[in-house]
Amino acid sequence: MFRGRHEHTIDPKGRVSIPAKFRDVLGKKYDDRLVITNFDGCLVAYPYEEWIQLEEKASSLSMVKKETRAFMRFFYSSAIECTLDKQGRILVPQTLREYADLDKEVVLVGQLRKIEIWSKKRWSEEIVKAHENFDQISDVLSELGL
Repeated sequence: MFRGRHEHTIDPKGRVSIPAKFRDVLGKKYDDRLVITNFDGCLVAYPYEEWIQLEEKASSLSMVKKETRAFMRFFYSSAIECTLDKQGRILVPQTLREYADLDKEVVLVGQLRKIEIWSKKRWSEEIVKAHENFDQISDVLSELGL
């Protein structure tokens, strides 16, 4: 499982280093392929095996609902498979960097079976919002049994 957050930089070519702890998880449980796409103001990187499971679930969704079609277009049309290089980096395409506003400083956040990649500025804003709404978030999590 991916846990924790790590601050890194993204180079001018769009390469970002995957933290050693995350590479360890990839090496023990997965191969060195990730599928990256846009989601909720950041990028999400799924190990290839997790992505395949997600695709299988998504393929069973009814395309009758407009919201499902919109989600599928947004989420899957931007997905790209990438492989870690020998230095443990991935290359993030320009279109995805623009969507997530990735410039120089980035934050990689472990989210159990996936990794989120945030611009440092957006991550800071997200944490402030979560802190401000923590009571409401706690209530929702309590209802879900957490």
